[in-house]
Amino acid sequence: MMKKAILVVSFGTSHLDALKSSIDKIENRIKDEFKGYDVFRAFTAHMIIKKLKVTHDMVIFTPEEALEDLKNKGYEEVVVQPLHIIPGEEFDYIKGIVRRYNKNFESIKLGRPIFFYQGMDELPKDYSLFIESIKDVLNNEESVVLFGHGTAHSGNAVYGMLQTVLEDEGYDNVFVATVEGYPTIQSCLNRMKKKGVTKTKLVPLLLVAGDHAKNDMASDEEDSLKSVLQRNDIEVKLHIHGLGEIDSFGDLYITRIYDTIEDRYLNAGKTKKLRKH
Repeated sequence: MMKKAILVVSFGTSHLDALKSSIDKIENRIKDEFKGYDVFRAFTAHMIIKKLKVTHDMVIFTPEEALEDLKNKGYEEVVVQPLHIIPGEEFDYIKGIVRRYNKNFESIKLGRPIFFYQGMDELPKDYSLFIESIKDVLNNEESVVLFGHGTAHSGNAVYGMLQTVLEDEGYDNVFVATVEGYPTIQSCLNRMKKKGVTKTKLVPLLLVAGDHAKNDMASDEEDSLKSVLQRNDIEVKLHIHGLGEIDSFGDLYITRIYDTIEDRYLNAGKTKKLRKH
């Protein structure tokens, strides 16, 4: 029989509690769901890989090392599923590696990150599906701030798109902010003031609750999201849990792997041809 593998690629984390509660959890669910595939791990963050090796003697492959290993072990069919949230620089990196190894396997296919499609009839509404998957975190609060990483990459447009879809779907009390992109903490605060918000819950828009969630979002540092909001008389409640801890969010990755195996929507970084409008 053909040897088949699923390579699960995440940015990674050096926080072992977050690794266990989010990345391990999703990888184990993938193993349980896809019995005909062997499941492997890779991280795109080389510094985190080095830190885990030095600190905990953990050996984790980069995507290229993992694919080289799968090639050497005789795997013929490979599905690469990123656990990244946006199609940014890290996703571009994975796409490049998959293309490089395209001729080394009978089949190699690449799944899509959480935010990719929205709006056309032929395509899934990834933003709406994401919102539905975390609705229990959003509901019954005066307001919620979803706090993401942000990037100088054009993929940062995802965060503005998410803000728009949230408003379209009636979540006028949910705001998006980022560490390194737009919307900024200040622009988020401006929106909250216009809405007269006095209380909010801070939720990581991140796979794991690692450095950005614990420090940039929730710490007592002067420039953390929590501190900025509190200085502006907004009462803050903290939700220090990565998205990977939410079962319904994890389901999104299961669906993406099925989409990839069945050649729906995205294959090795290339979209299918759509009908003309």
